[in-house]
Amino acid sequence: METNSFDPERAFRLDGEVAIVTGGAKGIGRAIAKCFARVGARVVILDFDQEASLATAESIVQAGGAAEAIALDVTSEKEVDEAFASVFARHGRVDVLVNSAGKAIRRPTVELPLELWNEVMETNVTGMFLCCRAAARIMLKQQSGRIVNIASIMGFSGGGVYPNISYQTSKGAVVNMTRALAVEWARCGIRVNAIAPTWVRTDFIKAMLQSPEVIAEIERITPMGRMAEPEEMAGAALFLATRASDMVTGHTLAVDGGYLAQ
Repeated sequence: METNSFDPERAFRLDGEVAIVTGGAKGIGRAIAKCFARVGARVVILDFDQEASLATAESIVQAGGAAEAIALDVTSEKEVDEAFASVFARHGRVDVLVNSAGKAIRRPTVELPLELWNEVMETNVTGMFLCCRAAARIMLKQQSGRIVNIASIMGFSGGGVYPNISYQTSKGAVVNMTRALAVEWARCGIRVNAIAPTWVRTDFIKAMLQSPEVIAEIERITPMGRMAEPEEMAGAALFLATRASDMVTGHTLAVDGGYLAQ
């Protein structure tokens, strides 16, 4: 007898669920926030850029969705814990967390000051840890929840088109943090996965987008021959955040046009 009926019409829905998206004001995070709202989630955008956060939340509301914004520095333990407590106090639950806040400082290794290395690590690794921990404190009580971390193809590859040691190291840490948390919480109803984007057309790589030579090189080394759009990351995040992926945890899904398959 079938014990877990799969309903494809509801598998990709988040109706009535509370979804927190860090770094949700712009780029990949913004695309994910808008996608989640369209399938029924109440989206809470946590981002350092309050003006952009409010603008994204307002665009979601104007489109008929439910969204709010909270200014947040993910590297501040106090701010993270207070933000998650505030969301729980208002809504009584946290069903989904997407960790999209990130930083990259592209320098040759011998020219990278320790303070800049630390900035990247504090945002991409420590900030993600703080948000996962705050979410889990709520999700463990619920015995349910899904966490989707934004890693990168650079978490698997030492290559690329420029030196980027702090970013590549931090994203490698994200991949293994995802595995470790997935194993720790697997029997507690919490699934933890990640997506590993390729180069995506966002402000995050704005300087690169001004260089036809760099774009041409990215297209050359990507089997599909192009960069990605932010919305192409949202589908993968939605899969990992919904019942469509109920038996998936500890996995990092590359959304990379075939780059890592080479």
